[in-house]
Amino acid sequence: MEVFLVLSYLVMKKIFLLTLVLLAFACKNKKETSKEEVVLWMPYNDSLEVEKNKTHKNSRMRYKLLQSKVIDKNEIFLPLYPEVQKLSEKEYTALKPLILEKDIYTLRKQLDEGVLTYEKLVLFYLYRIYKYELDNTTTLNTVIALNKDVVKQARKLDELKNANNEPASKHPIYGMPILLKDNINTKNMVTTAGAIALKNNSTDDAFIVKQLKENGALILGKVNLSEWAYFLCTGCPVGYSAVGGQTLNPYGRTVFETGGSSAGSGTAVAANYAVAAVGTETSGSILSPSSQNSVVGLKPTIGLLSRTGIVPISSTLDTPGPMAKNVGDAAILLDAMKGKDAADSKSVEKHLGVLSAPLIDNSLKGKRFGVIKNLLESDSIYKITIDKLKEQGSVIVEITPPEVSMSGFLSILNIDMKHDLPTYIKNQTKNKLPINDIKSAVAFNAKDSVVRIPYGQALFRGILADTTTVEELAVIVSNLEQNGRRYFNEAMDAHNLNAILSINNYHAGYAAVAKYPAITVPMGYKKTGEPISLTFIAKQFKEAELLRYAAGFESVFKARQIPKKYN
Repeated sequence: MEVFLVLSYLVMKKIFLLTLVLLAFACKNKKETSKEEVVLWMPYNDSLEVEKNKTHKNSRMRYKLLQSKVIDKNEIFLPLYPEVQKLSEKEYTALKPLILEKDIYTLRKQLDEGVLTYEKLVLFYLYRIYKYELDNTTTLNTVIALNKDVVKQARKLDELKNANNEPASKHPIYGMPILLKDNINTKNMVTTAGAIALKNNSTDDAFIVKQLKENGALILGKVNLSEWAYFLCTGCPVGYSAVGGQTLNPYGRTVFETGGSSAGSGTAVAANYAVAAVGTETSGSILSPSSQNSVVGLKPTIGLLSRTGIVPISSTLDTPGPMAKNVGDAAILLDAMKGKDAADSKSVEKHLGVLSAPLIDNSLKGKRFGVIKNLLESDSIYKITIDKLKEQGSVIVEITPPEVSMSGFLSILNIDMKHDLPTYIKNQTKNKLPINDIKSAVAFNAKDSVVRIPYGQALFRGILADTTTVEELAVIVSNLEQNGRRYFNEAMDAHNLNAILSINNYHAGYAAVAKYPAITVPMGYKKTGEPISLTFIAKQFKEAELLRYAAGFESVFKARQIPKKYN
């Protein structure tokens, strides 16, 4: 079946009937090609890789396909190819020690001193994206759109710098190439949420994107995600979308999960495709892919960052958040996105000092952390980490959180999305879409289950079946918020704890309903090579404190390692 689909795809593409020059990007063939059609990528038969995973011990990794049946990577990568081609392999190699794995303050210093230019910084990341994403043996199916003007925009920043016309007090994010999860509205780029129904969704910038641009960030492109932020199918692979295909983990392609739903944000940052990326979370969708890809991810308190212009699941629980290679960069990205948004009823103006938080008072000595007993007994890496925290002078209190009901959690997502998606389509989209609500989306998907919903749409159908009223929902939200806070507060209040320490996204659901912030930081790697992270959870608007604890932990443990095949 897969072979037939690939052949059909090739037949449909008239471009492949022309006289072609196939340029292998790694070889950087710079012969004259202006009169001939350049093809950077060709679809391939992924059936052998799919077959190999049919017996994977993780049922969610028994894939039906890897590459997208929808997008042609040539359409994504050809517009910027002339610019990327200007950077030679020799120049790229010379830039690696200046840029690869470097934090924003280091990059900022090199830019200010003239060691780097904004153009070279952008071209470096683009070169890596082209190098790995156009090779079918290394692609992570991560980058699904590129800003065709990003090199010109970087060049403009260089011109301003050379003319001494840069802002007097630049935000550290100024000139930094950032990738966005493709459920975040971006002007002059479609926003798909990974769904074919939104494939032509044209919008203006989301509020947080406006904030990034006003602070001088360069939007490099959009990345893949679990379709509809993983609220479409049940038991299906994380990181899969009909538009982008199956996102893969750079620490083990087809071996380890990417985490979801911000899979592309996590994998792209891990592979050094950008300085940092923006993800979104309803329950675990920043924490999960950050931990699975050994990067730092911060899920903020609901309301600290605007949700306007983001394809929704739940106006009760949704939030964007930063994903970066280190705590300091996460703080910078968080600070660059915040601001009061009149269009978001949950939005608040808070001056929390997050920008400077990782730089000061990072000692772990005397900090009081609650550690979960059953994790100490079941996870050796967690236990070793806790022992090391004791050596640093942290006060460790073993806790067993109370059992609390999470009944009704799914109804929050169901009823919110039933109302929030039509509102998004009405207020945010600039062109006519084939859907206007969940009911029409279900009908649209059902017309082609092979391409549009190969893993089904059980959760979408569940939305339609949920009869919870708005009044009943309000009670559920209130009860779950109280239960979530009790889950953490009982120990935090009794023992005067600074934070609760968890693993990955293990307790993301409780933090979600409590509306509490959480940050996950690389903790190490299992014997298999799979990343694992330590997650700090605290009360509302404690982001600055979390950033300090995380930075202190990071500076002592230095656990993150770059993926071996992407160094």
